[in-house]
Amino acid sequence: MRIIDMHCDTIERLLGLRDRGETEALRRNSLHVDLVRMKESGYMLQNFALFVQLERDGDPWERVCRLHELYEREMEQNADLIAPVRRFSDIKANERAGRMSALLTVEEGAVCKGETAKLQELYRWGVRMMTLTWNYPNELGRPALVRGAARSAPDQTEGLTERGREFAAQMEALGMIPDVSHLSDAGFYDVLAVTKKPFAASHSNARAVCPHVRNLTDDMIRRLAERGGVMGLNFCADFLEEAAEGRENSGTTSAVVRHAKHIVNVGGIEVLGLGSDFDGIDTHRELPGAQSMSVLWEALKHAGFRESEVEKIFCGNVLRLYRETL
Repeated sequence: MRIIDMHCDTIERLLGLRDRGETEALRRNSLHVDLVRMKESGYMLQNFALFVQLERDGDPWERVCRLHELYEREMEQNADLIAPVRRFSDIKANERAGRMSALLTVEEGAVCKGETAKLQELYRWGVRMMTLTWNYPNELGRPALVRGAARSAPDQTEGLTERGREFAAQMEALGMIPDVSHLSDAGFYDVLAVTKKPFAASHSNARAVCPHVRNLTDDMIRRLAERGGVMGLNFCADFLEEAAEGRENSGTTSAVVRHAKHIVNVGGIEVLGLGSDFDGIDTHRELPGAQSMSVLWEALKHAGFRESEVEKIFCGNVLRLYRETL
């Protein structure tokens, strides 16, 4: 079993803990993801997001710089287990050397403050994927879920700004994958219009299965598949199924499987990957961390997916995306 996960927020969680005087590290920790459990579970590559929350973190550029410094230190201190990648050939080189790969991403396009020079600096750091928004409007566009707004009211009119359209095109030209997770419905179609290569929805599920605006509609899934893009199954319970008033929503593997089946039925097997959102979500009851990925593997096989199809979901489809874009 080889695993590629397109999204986790572990670096942000580690920085928050260190700011509070705690000494958790990437190699071993009490969070959802650490390198020892990744290695034991069969991880090939993990996307590590530099996540910035605008209304909490102060200057977004300063914050993303601090997150990047921590990421770099962790990569240096754990070079025996993992190494960062900037191009597809780096992934294969790490695999031959028996090391896992780390692909650097950014979650919140506002870190660039609308400045292309900052986007280019992110690329020099090794950032190869970026969400245009998180849950706040910014210089680049409108998010799917605005803080405090209804979870089932999609924004089909406000998408990317003119600057956001320029950024999406420049990201593609650099070799940085636009990530439409967290972007409004209108923004998804704007990215589709201004790009030509495959792009990603790194951690988004199917809206037809769970009507949360963070999930993709069937038309979006089909359009993403036609472009050759990939979407990652998100383990956040609220994106998997609706909970009755007053009932705890802690997550089930069967709900993840329902989304997988629907997405494949709509867009084909090539469109689906993993985007756990570990360390950015509450703990999923049945998939509590990197150590539990074999549970999902077996659940997908039990649900009727062939082993070759599960391999594509767990690794092959994202590898193909990176081969075509990095």
